[in-house]
Amino acid sequence: MKKNKSTIGLIISVLLIVSIAFTGNIPGSVGEEIKNLSAKMAGEGGIAGIFAKILASVFAGAFVYAVYTVIKFILTSIGRKSNRAATVTKLFSALAKYIIGIIGIIWILGIFGLDIKSSLAGVGILGLIIGFGAQSLIEDVITGAFVILEGQYNVGDIIILDEFRGTVREIGVRTTTIEDAGGNLKIVNNSDIRNFQNRSRNTSKAACVVGVSYSTDLDYLTKCLNDAFPEIYGRHSELFLSSPVYLGVEEFAGSSINIKIVADCEETKVFSAQRTLNYEIKKLFDKKGIEIPFPQLVVYKGE
Repeated sequence: MKKNKSTIGLIISVLLIVSIAFTGNIPGSVGEEIKNLSAKMAGEGGIAGIFAKILASVFAGAFVYAVYTVIKFILTSIGRKSNRAATVTKLFSALAKYIIGIIGIIWILGIFGLDIKSSLAGVGILGLIIGFGAQSLIEDVITGAFVILEGQYNVGDIIILDEFRGTVREIGVRTTTIEDAGGNLKIVNNSDIRNFQNRSRNTSKAACVVGVSYSTDLDYLTKCLNDAFPEIYGRHSELFLSSPVYLGVEEFAGSSINIKIVADCEETKVFSAQRTLNYEIKKLFDKKGIEIPFPQLVVYKGE
């Protein structure tokens, strides 16, 4: 339903732009024509003149919105090619929204007879004053631009920021939106994103650390693992990028020898791959008679 509405809106926007381009009647000139006709009956400053300006403003707003709709559609189409393209196009789409919005406001002010040059000069002075009190906003915008240019992270990357692990959904002019596995959104100012981990840059590893009894024959254990790894990879090739690898003894614990096994996987599947690896190792140890120690409580019943 939403897609159909977007398509209809795009078609209307294209038709509006094409019709205005071919007729040459931009909103301002349409308003002038209406005003000239109505002024003969009601006078230049009459109700008809005000109505003409309002109607011209509506045309101007519709035209500006149509231009933004077409630009957004083009950028969205380009952004589907890759995460990097999506990152850049979303930023340009946000910038286009602000720029076209400002142009539309200035255009409408001109239709109502305001001196645009004087208004721009006033806006410039006001902007200078506001700029001193909006340093954090400027910092957010500049930081966001450098994030895009340097490619520190892109839309679709998985990052860890302040112990919040999630997928980057949007990089805006001011903020970055991150979504965790539970669908929770974290919106962070671009200038506040520091000391983060980009987990999508390199291949991730699913790790299994498991304890075996001190009586276990480690050579036999190694052989069992190496023989079973190709079969495990074959059963779960959609999770693992390669066959699991036995790294060796990780730790001598109080009641067990802890060993470590890892398997390459994509970051988006790291938790599923880790659970599957644990499951397969437990089944293998049960089959081969390899003991996994666990705390046991001995109770002596008194007489």
